[in-house]
Amino acid sequence: MDTFSFLLPIFPIKFEGDFLLKEAKEIKMNQMQKILLTREGLNTLKEEYDNLVNKKRPEAVERLANARGQGDLAENSEYTAAKQDLAFIDGRIAELEQVLHEAKVVVSHSTKKVDVGCKVTVHIAGKKETFTIVGEWEADPVQKKISHSSPLGKALLGRKAGEKVEVEAPAGKIHYKILSIE
Repeated sequence: MDTFSFLLPIFPIKFEGDFLLKEAKEIKMNQMQKILLTREGLNTLKEEYDNLVNKKRPEAVERLANARGQGDLAENSEYTAAKQDLAFIDGRIAELEQVLHEAKVVVSHSTKKVDVGCKVTVHIAGKKETFTIVGEWEADPVQKKISHSSPLGKALLGRKAGEKVEVEAPAGKIHYKILSIE
């Protein structure tokens, strides 16, 4: 039996050559990775899930039932729209269920080095900016919440106050100096 035969139910292909073996290993590793969230991010996703399941979905089901009662479904645009809305809500519920199931909550973080959940004040182009390092699902650039997997997040992770990092951006290389970590 092949070393990677356990993947056959997931990937029904014959594994030949180093490329496919490497690809299969990477896919398996990605499936085992947990989704990092802060407590705040977890609570936000739980609230969204609860709202979708207990409020939005029942409303969408009722709207679909009302539209179904309006006659010919082939020419009923309200029925089509309600059906699409329900499908979108169901898709988001399934997505959130998976995220909540696979989530790993970051409870504490060090103030000695940059980690998920900490606030980092950096010096960039003569200005001070403070960013919060969060999981991918919580990222919101407008609120200065950056993902740990973003280019800046990756560059900052594990660094200490006083260190300088360089990030490749479309406009060129940007230099940051870490001023403080909270």
